[in-house]
Amino acid sequence: MPNVAANGIHIEYAECGSEKAPAILLIMGLGMQLTTWPEALCTGLADRGFRVVRFDNRDVGKSTKIPRPNALALAATFAGALAGLPVSPPYTLRDMAADAVGLLDALRIDRAHVVGVSMGAMIGQIIAAERSARVRSLTSIMSSSGNPNLPRGDRRVRWALMRRRRTRDRESAIRQAMDLYRLIGSPGFPTSDRELRAKVELSITRCDYPPGFSHHLLAIIACGSRVDLLRRIRVPTLVVHGTEDPLIPVEAGRDTAANIPGAALRIIPGMGHDLADGLVPILINAIADHCGRADRAAAADVLAATGST
Repeated sequence: MPNVAANGIHIEYAECGSEKAPAILLIMGLGMQLTTWPEALCTGLADRGFRVVRFDNRDVGKSTKIPRPNALALAATFAGALAGLPVSPPYTLRDMAADAVGLLDALRIDRAHVVGVSMGAMIGQIIAAERSARVRSLTSIMSSSGNPNLPRGDRRVRWALMRRRRTRDRESAIRQAMDLYRLIGSPGFPTSDRELRAKVELSITRCDYPPGFSHHLLAIIACGSRVDLLRRIRVPTLVVHGTEDPLIPVEAGRDTAANIPGAALRIIPGMGHDLADGLVPILINAIADHCGRADRAAAADVLAATGST
């Protein structure tokens, strides 16, 4: 896969679809690589007439890795975060938003439909609020506003995330990752053990860098509430959330939509906190329809403005 220099780092990316088509920028979530986006989702969106770009966030996959702090210093930072003390992460979600915009610059994409899942949607929210000239539309999937008053995720899931990858043994790491995915997966769209293992093995084989997960988590914690930021978003926005999300409860999706002016909300019964194969056709239609409406509305606005001058 190709990579580009952007925002002081190297970013690995992949794309499909015509370069002349409207671009969709896919931003992945916490500790996840670009390969976590289902191939069928990417090609399905390309078939609907879009140029689909996905990439490895910094600290995962083949993109630049940020040197890990001293293990004791990292542990102390997490302990402070749990105690409610200010957090100083190695980088912030705004740094990661600048990475994404830098990728658009490198690919000479003036404006893109931004689609993010979980942490990736948090990054997308920042881009839409602070770099709106670069955004055609926003789709925020299984994410949150960061409002501290929202219900917290299932304790078992939070515990599994905090203890993630305490082993260096490959087989143990695979089993641990599969156990986590079973906890957060979609009950209405189940994934077989064989399919799940194949996905986990692909990820671990491609790149195994546990510190990236910790750095991403610290960036999320340090960001805090984005409620005020969401209220500044003016691009067409779709919020997608599952009824069975055990990590970020569905109330967070409703809150996100309520705080973005004019946002549409799509609640999917049976969806958890994953991109199960059974969800792909639903997501393709939801994203493509939303992006298409945004493009048609923008074209109509240009036509109206041109006709009035």
